[in-house]
Amino acid sequence: MNDCRKRVRKAVFPAAGLGTRFLPATKAMPKEMLPLVDTPLIQYAIEEVVNSGIREIIIVTGRGKAAIEDHFDVSFELEHLLESRHQSELLRNVREISWLIDVSYIRQKEALGLGHAVLTARSQVGDEPFAVVLSDDVIDTHTPCIKQLLEAFEAVNGPVLALMEVSPEAVSSYGIVSAELLEQHNGGRLYRISGLVEKPPIDKAPSSLAIIGRYILTPDIFEALSCVSPGHGAEIQLTDGLGKLAEARQIYGLQFEGRRYDAGDKLGFLIATFEFALRREELGSRLLCYLKARIQELG
Repeated sequence: MNDCRKRVRKAVFPAAGLGTRFLPATKAMPKEMLPLVDTPLIQYAIEEVVNSGIREIIIVTGRGKAAIEDHFDVSFELEHLLESRHQSELLRNVREISWLIDVSYIRQKEALGLGHAVLTARSQVGDEPFAVVLSDDVIDTHTPCIKQLLEAFEAVNGPVLALMEVSPEAVSSYGIVSAELLEQHNGGRLYRISGLVEKPPIDKAPSSLAIIGRYILTPDIFEALSCVSPGHGAEIQLTDGLGKLAEARQIYGLQFEGRRYDAGDKLGFLIATFEFALRREELGSRLLCYLKARIQELG
């Protein structure tokens, strides 16, 4: 299992979910295209992957997701308009992401869970290690989270999951691991995982270490997922597949350095929007003045 001898060249982005928590906005717009200020969630995630050295992007889509393909395609009309108006900065921003990646799409015909979405990408991933990225999780950090996981993967020669400490009240919303701390690793904490459970009740949770939407996986995950029976919501859970994989090989977790925003949740999305807007030079000071004045009015 010398998986780390192969460089991770591909990243899978599951994007076939229905986005029901953001209805009615997501009736016609993919949730992955919801913008933080002016940039879609999925673009933030893809930029993280590119900044980690991965250029081959596989997006697992479903019905009603054409806007994602349009976003990463070349828009000749828009580029011509911006060029004619000498809006060079906007033109560069529009072109840049299309230039940086090689993107392909595969259709998940039914939304049968995250594990099924990953399994759908099997033919395009092939027999090599790969990253899985959930664009709902926006991670703000100096070193891209995927790059942190890649460095850990090279060190342990095995699958590595992103981990985060959550409150006891929140464990029932996540996949939770039982794990042993191995060492501090480049600002994070590296764990050896001994068990995984999907959305346990508080009294059954093995720890408060939750799996977050970043993974470096080896191709044997596909065989493990093929053996998993549908679980909660009649879906094939990636956590269950990882549990099956853990019976055959050691898997690891990295409590990464950085701050994670849950942009799949309405409040989390709003918090992320304010945070990203406040750091923008053209918006930050004006938004902060508005918020202070509004708080005084409400106070």
